[in-house]
Amino acid sequence: MKIIYPIFLFSMIAAGGGQQPPASPMRETTTDAELAAKYRQASQEDPMRKQRPSKGPDPSIVNQPNNLISESDTICFNGAVTLVPKRAILQIPKNLSDRFKYLPGAKLMSWSEFYAINRGWITTVEVSRIQAEGNSPLGEDTRKKMVKSGNLIVATYQGGPISVLAPKVPVEKTATSTPKS
Repeated sequence: MKIIYPIFLFSMIAAGGGQQPPASPMRETTTDAELAAKYRQASQEDPMRKQRPSKGPDPSIVNQPNNLISESDTICFNGAVTLVPKRAILQIPKNLSDRFKYLPGAKLMSWSEFYAINRGWITTVEVSRIQAEGNSPLGEDTRKKMVKSGNLIVATYQGGPISVLAPKVPVEKTATSTPKS
């Protein structure tokens, strides 16, 4: 052991392992007085003084919140009810159409709880945000599965129900030809 250690130390020095790293420059620290002066200067320069009032109607008056119930569809079954956004239900089979009426005394549940106990007749289709915005249509295989399914189909995004807007059809420019005489 005594022989190995000096050999190891010698090989480290020869390989450059014994060099010290270059000294880093010292950084200056800020004193309490300098911090207090900067705070006073910042508090005197109020950025709100530079702001000008916006033109147009008051957004707090124009954008009044809507009624949650009017913006939602209810799904009620077996004494439980849940709310999903309008346009989140993609397909309603005729045999399940009676499940959209609120029954008095039904227990309000979150979507995840309601779906967990009713997954036998509800199918979810995971959509991307682009599809939900209507910028991209649903995939062909998804549409084929929807046609074949006898379940209620709800669009979800990251596990939660989401409204799906109708796909935006790009305006195709058709060449109008004028008859030549």
